[in-house]
Amino acid sequence: MSNEAKSTNSDLVKDIIIGMSDGLTVPFALTAGLSGVLDTNHLIMVSGLSEIVAGCISMGLGGYLAGESEVEHYNKELEREYSEIESVPDLELKEVEDIFMDMGVDKSLSQQVALQISKDKDRWADFMMKLELEMEKPAKNRARKSAITISLSYLVGGFIPLSPYIMFSDSNTGLVVSCIFTLLALIIFGYFKSKSTGQPLVKGTGKVALTGIVAAAAAYVLAKAVS
Repeated sequence: MSNEAKSTNSDLVKDIIIGMSDGLTVPFALTAGLSGVLDTNHLIMVSGLSEIVAGCISMGLGGYLAGESEVEHYNKELEREYSEIESVPDLELKEVEDIFMDMGVDKSLSQQVALQISKDKDRWADFMMKLELEMEKPAKNRARKSAITISLSYLVGGFIPLSPYIMFSDSNTGLVVSCIFTLLALIIFGYFKSKSTGQPLVKGTGKVALTGIVAAAAAYVLAKAVS
């Protein structure tokens, strides 16, 4: 798999985690809190849907701006590398040699490879971006894809705790089923999140599930106390 494909997959997983995590937790806490003070599911559904729409827009916009900032930062650093190659080529060449020597390559061979790389300025700049700055080129249309992925993930996550209130007319039944649905979703999501990020499965899964439970419980208790 190419570095670009790996970077794209990594970005996709990261965006899904961001959107799904908030999509499960925030609407779950909101609907649980409202069910503590409202007897009708109509207002809970309207409020939940409004929050999901607002959350999709907000999270998507945040993902777009973050993606744009990532691209701008990369381009700025790349421009700086080209400038340094033009203004201080000897110093940049020495940095290439040092990178290879740090990898265990002997000095004479490091010098030969550095000279070979320096014959192509584009390759030289790309080398410095990856191995000196440890920056991968952002995927094409990164900002747009990030915004869409985060928004859709939030939408899917948000409908899981809201759907029982649509299915059942009684808010108490909706709350119980919503808790069951969301807890199962949090456990499944936590498992795959932990697996994809390399965290301990039990610890990572428990942390995600506990976060959603605490948020919903706090909202429910607060709503009851205020009412």
